[in-house]
Amino acid sequence: MAGRKALEVRHYRPWFDSRLYHNRTPQYTKLNPIDAILKYLPTKYNVPSNRYPRHLERRARVDEYTAWQHTNTRPHAAKVFIMEVRLAHGTHCMLYDPLKVERALADLGDTLEKLENMFLKRQPFLCGDDISLADLLAVCELMQLRSGVRDILKDRPKLLSWKSPVGDSFDEVHTLLYRLWDRSNAKL
Repeated sequence: MAGRKALEVRHYRPWFDSRLYHNRTPQYTKLNPIDAILKYLPTKYNVPSNRYPRHLERRARVDEYTAWQHTNTRPHAAKVFIMEVRLAHGTHCMLYDPLKVERALADLGDTLEKLENMFLKRQPFLCGDDISLADLLAVCELMQLRSGVRDILKDRPKLLSWKSPVGDSFDEVHTLLYRLWDRSNAKL
């Protein structure tokens, strides 16, 4: 959903409750994995070519990040999110282990360092001068952590300036996560 406005694709929000396993139905699994559908949409529909470039070298850069994110950005961000939000503040408080959280944060720190030095380098976006699918996927993975007890981008000006052009659309899409963040911080 975060890429909807940036990809300029019409969207409707179907209702499902993951506790009822609606996310296991054939209709839902047609959309998985998410990077496959996000590559399919700009290829099928007329969207700005910088989102998933038609030029092979630029497209290869986007594909490089989307492949890399599955073993780096996604698992490291998700692990911290689960440990800090779901376990620390949820119904499974007894499973919270501060040492495991510190290791997960160290892994995430390494990932953020690589995002800055391997992908961003001296350019405004992960794969060049324009927002691409890679940026949309990365920012969504990282910003789920804003609902935790820390803002992981706070001390990373390069990543903060990378995130800022998405602006209002990003904030609109992440309203629910912001509420979780506010609630988590209020409990401290």
